[in-house]
Amino acid sequence: MARLAVLSDVHGNAAALDAVRAAVRAARPDAILIAGDLAMNGPDPVATVDGVRELEAAGALVVQGNTDVAVADFDYSAAFPWFSDGVPDPFRAAAEWAHEALGEERLDWLRRLPAERRLWVDQTLVLLCHASPGSQTAGFDEHLDPTVVVERIARTDARIICCGHTHLPEVRDFGWQMIVNDGSAGYIFDGEPTASWAVVELDGDEVRAEIRRVEDALRQRLQTDVRVTARRLGRGFVTISYFSNDDLARVLELILGGPFAG
Repeated sequence: MARLAVLSDVHGNAAALDAVRAAVRAARPDAILIAGDLAMNGPDPVATVDGVRELEAAGALVVQGNTDVAVADFDYSAAFPWFSDGVPDPFRAAAEWAHEALGEERLDWLRRLPAERRLWVDQTLVLLCHASPGSQTAGFDEHLDPTVVVERIARTDARIICCGHTHLPEVRDFGWQMIVNDGSAGYIFDGEPTASWAVVELDGDEVRAEIRRVEDALRQRLQTDVRVTARRLGRGFVTISYFSNDDLARVLELILGGPFAG
């Protein structure tokens, strides 16, 4: 049997990444897959990128997400194509701050990341991408029309599609193909104060996948991170963290009174 660990959407939340890395180590996977969106919006893009690079040096597969494009090269139309009237200022500010913090060597590494990676596990092909096969921005949204979902998974022959982007963890098994969306190892959008990642187990023709959560033991530390980052930035946006949506709204109101660059 082979075991894969899948994580994504850390968004500069180094504390959350540390917690997920500890959980992944305990699971003892045969391979680690990281589906992008690494640096933008969090309190510590440098430590986050360095942590991911440590995993890559140990054999992890890493791909680039849409916000990685924004941070590395300010190509906002490519990173956020749904903003037809222009990308809001908080998004630009978040990307520029992470860009400045990372420095040129780390930015070059972000630029070199591929959009997709493939892994053969015996006779099973696994695709790692950020949003969906062939796209860093068109994800498997919760309310996406089923015909569009089928069209998107048909862009690959891979039996297993490992992705993120939506920040909503889920496993969808179509029989002939499976979508494993690990959610987010930085800030999850389903209201749970946790970080999420996924385990995929392959045993011959049998494939099993489950979402795992890192509980909020680091919540107090992350609350401190938000306040420190808010003071540090002073630019009208706030870090991603473990907070639930209601918690984050209260933090925004109390600390910044400004928008969240998600």
